[in-house]
Amino acid sequence: MGWRWPLILSVLAVVAGLYLSGTFSEPPTPPPLGDGWWGRGDREKAPKADESIRQFSVSINNDTINDLKARLRNTRHFEGLEGTKFHYGVRPEYMQTVVKYWLNKYDFKAQEKYFNKYNHYRTNIEGLDIHFVHVKPTLKPGQKSKPLLMSHGWPGSFYEFYKILPLLTDPVNNGGTAEDIFEVICPSIPGFGYSEASHKTGMGALAVARIFGKLMSRLGHNRYYVQGGDWGSAITTFMGLLLPEHVKGLHVNMVGNSNPPMAQMIIGSYFPSLFLPAEDHHKVWPAIPMFFDMLLESGYFHLQATKPDTIGHSLTDSPVGLAAYILEKFSTATNKTWRDLEDGGLNDGWQIDDLLNNIMVYWMNGNMASAMRFYKENVGLFVDDINKCQIKVPSGVADFPCELPNLPEKWTRYRYINLLQYNRMARGGHFAALEEPKLLAEDIRIFVRKVETL
Repeated sequence: MGWRWPLILSVLAVVAGLYLSGTFSEPPTPPPLGDGWWGRGDREKAPKADESIRQFSVSINNDTINDLKARLRNTRHFEGLEGTKFHYGVRPEYMQTVVKYWLNKYDFKAQEKYFNKYNHYRTNIEGLDIHFVHVKPTLKPGQKSKPLLMSHGWPGSFYEFYKILPLLTDPVNNGGTAEDIFEVICPSIPGFGYSEASHKTGMGALAVARIFGKLMSRLGHNRYYVQGGDWGSAITTFMGLLLPEHVKGLHVNMVGNSNPPMAQMIIGSYFPSLFLPAEDHHKVWPAIPMFFDMLLESGYFHLQATKPDTIGHSLTDSPVGLAAYILEKFSTATNKTWRDLEDGGLNDGWQIDDLLNNIMVYWMNGNMASAMRFYKENVGLFVDDINKCQIKVPSGVADFPCELPNLPEKWTRYRYINLLQYNRMARGGHFAALEEPKLLAEDIRIFVRKVETL
């Protein structure tokens, strides 16, 4: 009798784990598309919104430049600890070099011209002015382009796509074929870039997915492709869930959660060979060091998902504070081994103008606080049943090796059940469109070719 109780308890534990993971239940149905109002005051009392599509230009005026330079000159620096490299965050000595460049070498007017290389527009949707970059390719007679919406995340912006846009809209001159041509729309998430911030609580990825769907409809697109990383991955995934009749294909370069069985995740973290091929073992094992590394890099998430406005005061007021906060992510999220370098890998891994241009998007619009609120509005999604909904539209994943997290292909398929493509990329990290535009563009092309043959 002595051996039976341990066996019975073990069986019950496994059954309980399978039950809690939803193994014995049907996936939930997607929620209704719904509607929303995020403008000031009551919708019924608000003046009629201008729903036209209005073009505008990015302006870095002299008042903005003079104010920024005055703040940079008056920065209060501090001394770093010896030998810490980037393990304590952005080194003060490195930030001093950034400030000197920003003050003396960053060409504001040249970068303003570069910002306006592509056309910028706004249109009012659900009470908010939504900004987007829109690039239409030059087409030959009889040639058709494929509409593609690309969504950024945090702390990125529409600027992330500036290097990949010519590869997608002018493929013949950039490594593709005439059949690979896209019309690309890059909207700013509400509260990011030049998109108006929500005046109400609750503006999460589901609402943005609906808004971006309305944007594509307003631009005359009934069937289109979507692509995203970071929060853009969540937004475009929800577009595939809520708007399957419009989303022809979904491509992401980050999979945050795919709801694999809990028992597999727990056991697989210690014994990956039981569930995963050898090439995916490093994504889940060794479990304990990976868990603590995740804790080390996720402090910002907890802060922004709880009290974003508190630190928002500092980052809205101080350009150096804002820059340091963003640059730290462009270091460790690109390659976590860069924590071992004096400059965090930023000097060799990135062009300083690209880093500052992305920072300028936040500084010029004063919207880091509203951007960080996106975490608080979305934190409930991680325990919501919507994450158990299956994505049925054709899907593709570009798995960049330095992305965090990396979800194995097998576990990705639990949510993306029509996964046509899962490619392990040769190099690259979190900001793939800006860091490795050629690799990402080619992966998008390959995926879309597959969808077009269905």
